[in-house]
Amino acid sequence: MYDYIKGELVELSPAEAVIECGGIGFSVLISLQTYQMLEGKTQAKVFLYHYLREDDELIYGFATKDERELFKLLISVSGIGVGSARMMLSSLSDEEIRKAILSEDVHRIKSVKGIGLKSAQRLILELKDKIVKCGGVEATLPLVGASNAVAEEATTALVMLGFSKPAISKVLPDIIKKNPQGKVEDYIKAALQKL
Repeated sequence: MYDYIKGELVELSPAEAVIECGGIGFSVLISLQTYQMLEGKTQAKVFLYHYLREDDELIYGFATKDERELFKLLISVSGIGVGSARMMLSSLSDEEIRKAILSEDVHRIKSVKGIGLKSAQRLILELKDKIVKCGGVEATLPLVGASNAVAEEATTALVMLGFSKPAISKVLPDIIKKNPQGKVEDYIKAALQKL
């Protein structure tokens, strides 16, 4: 329903941010890693997750889309609620959570307050394939010549077309190397022929 909110950062604590947009102050629950990214800023843009239940309506905010997507994956697991997912994102970075799931590191996941052995095992069982399918740990592209923004835009477009980040990271650097001054469209077309 809501994608993001952008406005003046009125209040900030490790658990909550108040962002004023259009004269309205929105209370947004955040993780510790989002807090660290917003700290010291006067303007903020956070990606939102609207949590709505019969007796509860909350808005969760994330500094990046990746963090929000991981949050959604975490709460899709039976027994992991919004509170536990936020605790995980406060205790471990996105990359650490993905690596722990992919390497089946039960102890690392269990180290998060509120996550027991069975919940950690269920998390690994249910999310390992989904994380592999979505590209796992963020692949960094060695960019030669092209701006990061152009390569990032091409990568985002290819992900939206259904390709995984690891597959994209295998072909895109070569394409950029051959045509360092290319446009986003050129990179996408060339990648589509190789993927």
